[in-house]
Amino acid sequence: MSERTLAPFGRRLLTVVANEQLGAYRVLKVADPEGPLPQAGQFAMLASAERWGAGEDERPYVPRAFSYARWLADRRSRRVPRMGYRSPIGGEAHFLLEDVGPGTRRLCELQAGDGLWVLGPLGAGFTAPQDDRRALLVGGGVGIAPLAIWQDTLNSVGQAREPATVLLGFRDRMHAEGAALLSDALLATDDGSLGRDALVTELLGEHLDHDAHATVYACGPPAMLEAVRVLCEARAIPAQLALEAGMACGFGACFGCVAPTRDGGYLRVCVDGPVVNAQLLGRIETHAGSAM
Repeated sequence: MSERTLAPFGRRLLTVVANEQLGAYRVLKVADPEGPLPQAGQFAMLASAERWGAGEDERPYVPRAFSYARWLADRRSRRVPRMGYRSPIGGEAHFLLEDVGPGTRRLCELQAGDGLWVLGPLGAGFTAPQDDRRALLVGGGVGIAPLAIWQDTLNSVGQAREPATVLLGFRDRMHAEGAALLSDALLATDDGSLGRDALVTELLGEHLDHDAHATVYACGPPAMLEAVRVLCEARAIPAQLALEAGMACGFGACFGCVAPTRDGGYLRVCVDGPVVNAQLLGRIETHAGSAM
């Protein structure tokens, strides 16, 4: 993986500028005037500044990890010749949320003007295709988030030989509205209500059969990631998988997010990932799909 963007020391109290509905999801937009440019695939630990817990006499929730879905630079930016793109002094971070429990529900309730504690960007992100391979982006559900900023990055710096192919899968039409975060996506839904009545990995197999000279970038639930891993391994195709696991700290101190590797060891998803080369992994564990 490439040299990563490091988070400023300590969490930052930022301000929500918008919370917009996108089908079954919410897009939380946060002003981050002093924040560094996150790399696609990196994440942040989020916690609301107020009412972050079950009640006054109970412990607060632990922060929740969410991939950066988009970064809009402000107009004060500078050229970084080494990377060939513009690195902002600050900007606006976007996160894709789904209400699946008390912590995410509280974040989904935030409105413009509310405070949000943010620690990030954290972890290792995606790296550009090598050997003139095309980029093939595969996402499932809320796991599409890091693929949106990755598509932005590939388009802005011209790191791919052609526009990335985007394959997205959702459970139904309402969730599939999240595909608006990306451009020119081919869709599959579990119930056939929009796009192909198929699993997104079926679309992936068809595309790899047609042109195997690709690098696959995937993020989604564990069953999807395991299917992607198997497909790519059988064809000797490089793949970068964005994993997720329960995190308490986000920077490797608690060892709460370990995932087993093919050689019998372990990696910490928060610092060794969340983006991991598929060849390092054996079977993807149930907890290692994206809920970011």
